[in-house]
Amino acid sequence: MFYRENGQFKSSYAADQQIFAVAQDRYAIWLIVALAFLVVPFVASDYTFQAVLIPFLIMALGALGLNILVGYCGQISLGTAAFMAVGAYAAYNLQARIDGMPLLLALIGGGLVAMVFGVVFGLPSLRIRGLYLAVATLAAQFFVDWLTTRAAWVTNHSSSGSVSAKPLAILGWQIDTPMEKYLLCLAILCVLALAAKNLVRSAIGREWMAMRDMDVAASVIGIRPMYAKLTAFAVSSFIVGIAGALWGFVHLGAWEPAAFSLDRSLQLLFMIIIGGLGSVVGSLFGAAFFVLLPLLLNQIPHWLGLPISTATATYLEHMIFGALIVFFLIVEPHGLAKLWSTARQKLRVWPFPH
Repeated sequence: MFYRENGQFKSSYAADQQIFAVAQDRYAIWLIVALAFLVVPFVASDYTFQAVLIPFLIMALGALGLNILVGYCGQISLGTAAFMAVGAYAAYNLQARIDGMPLLLALIGGGLVAMVFGVVFGLPSLRIRGLYLAVATLAAQFFVDWLTTRAAWVTNHSSSGSVSAKPLAILGWQIDTPMEKYLLCLAILCVLALAAKNLVRSAIGREWMAMRDMDVAASVIGIRPMYAKLTAFAVSSFIVGIAGALWGFVHLGAWEPAAFSLDRSLQLLFMIIIGGLGSVVGSLFGAAFFVLLPLLLNQIPHWLGLPISTATATYLEHMIFGALIVFFLIVEPHGLAKLWSTARQKLRVWPFPH
């Protein structure tokens, strides 16, 4: 009875086209954002920031970038971790080679370099698609793995092959504590998520979805496949590159090439499949599923008092996690975002059945 649209009249095109057309949705989003910025920083522990919230925010940002390419444009990619690595190493080199390089400019620069890299490896999408395109993007993963391990200039001639980020600071604000790192990641995620949501609702977003649904028909009605596909690769790689820079600078602090392996690419792909393809909120749901569920499964034996060894608990965690992924794919192929959309639709007509 509380989720109603009665009396919510739209008297302008702007009101009719706003992101959250229902007032209750707007209030809920503002409440969630306020809690995230004003309440969580004062109630969460350092462990919660470092092990849960910061990885969730960065993975959600990476899943958002991948969802633009796969979910909205229909171009399969298995090289997402490569684009993250490019963003991280580019931001590191910008700060290492240019004295006084601000952190935000380094992050944006890493995203721009990753964007160029993504467009180059997105060129095969003009001729191939499906699994063949997935293999082509997988080549980006192997190339970046080779580059980061063989080219000494990438790691600024580090003898160990690992690199360390400089102390984080923005306009004199020293970002040292986990709470401050959390606020930085949260602010970047909110800005890019809002930009992505408006982008997919624009003309270029409709071109992406037309290419996803039927590229031949889209080209017949005047949509340029090269422009649509390469812009999707560019925007996706830019967001993923910033996520990679945040993963290295904020979460890890020091990293080596193994931090951006193929497993990371597959993890991000599974995130958007579980969360929901072609959905911004699905990227958040998928990241929450992958970050929170393993922690929950790891704690259940301790809560129940079961005498299980660490190795057995790890095996059970992976088995249950894989079984839940298969379960969600069978029960709801459109992901957790579809379940949320169905629940919202039922709330709009509750207590009536239709």
